Amino acid sequence: MPSDRRTPGRLDPAVADVRRAVRTALEDLEPGRCLIVACSGGADSMALAAATVFEGRAAGWLARAVVVDHALQPGSAAVAALVASRLRALGMSEVGVVEVEVAPHGSPEAAARAARYDALERAASDDDAVVLLGHTRDDQAETVLLGLARGSGSRSLAGMAPVQGRYRRPLLELGRVTTRRTCDALGIEVWDDPHNADRRFARVRVRHGALPALKEALGPGVVEALARTATAARHDADALDLLADELYAAACTGDGGLRVAALVSAPDALRRRALRLAALEAGSPAGELFARHVDAVERLLTHWHGQAAIDLPGRVSVARRGDVLWFAAG
Repeated sequence: MPSDRRTPGRLDPAVADVRRAVRTALEDLEPGRCLIVACSGGADSMALAAATVFEGRAAGWLARAVVVDHALQPGSAAVAALVASRLRALGMSEVGVVEVEVAPHGSPEAAARAARYDALERAASDDDAVVLLGHTRDDQAETVLLGLARGSGSRSLAGMAPVQGRYRRPLLELGRVTTRRTCDALGIEVWDDPHNADRRFARVRVRHGALPALKEALGPGVVEALARTATAARHDADALDLLADELYAAACTGDGGLRVAALVSAPDALRRRALRLAALEAGSPAGELFARHVDAVERLLTHWHGQAAIDLPGRVSVARRGDVLWFAAG
């Protein structure tokens, strides 16, 4: 495993920060728990992998890594194999390379993400592993800006959660400069994905255009402020979601319908969440269901004049018949 290249006996502060973040994020896990580090080969995930190996030895966790090859670029298999070899050099006990097929339709970013998470879920299912993701504070700021641009409400502004089911993001409080310095200090070679500089992708345009412009206009603390906004929005959204779940349960007919009377008297924030939940339950993909879709469904409640059924992403249709909204998969 590479060692700190700086002054002997002194641990680089960035290395210490990353290790501390991993230790804190996983402190509730018992010895013997299985971990999977999702690794692209970039500085963020390689720094996470190195810290997980280091902390895992002391805590008794069983750490391995998964490299997902999206097969979207020439030579991607060779890159994945190279990343896997670097992970083994870090001391990762087991490294798997998984090639996935990215759906050709819809957003390429969303399709790649769906394929990646499907692969990680399959890799983690056998031993109920905790999956570690290398998202940083900078990623969180970009996510908040993208959510703001979509106009998708507080849940979208809440960004990425530190813990979401089996998935954990230990580095959300750290910036990319810290992960890059960690790799430099430990002598870890990283792979910079060309897609991270391809302005066809919305996140890249935010990273290299919108965020630098905001920093110039508002000061260097913008990234931290956006990350704090995500935390505050997530707390609010979590509370509203709990109340919306109760509303959904009270309105549900049990066979794919929602009672209109239970919804129209509810506050807008809860009603819209209940409608979104119903659409998701019927099979509409979360990544394709936007505010405009919920707007259209809500009009069946608040501006009803006998209009036809509404089509939602995922071949889901919504129709009002009498005092019930019906959600059906096509």
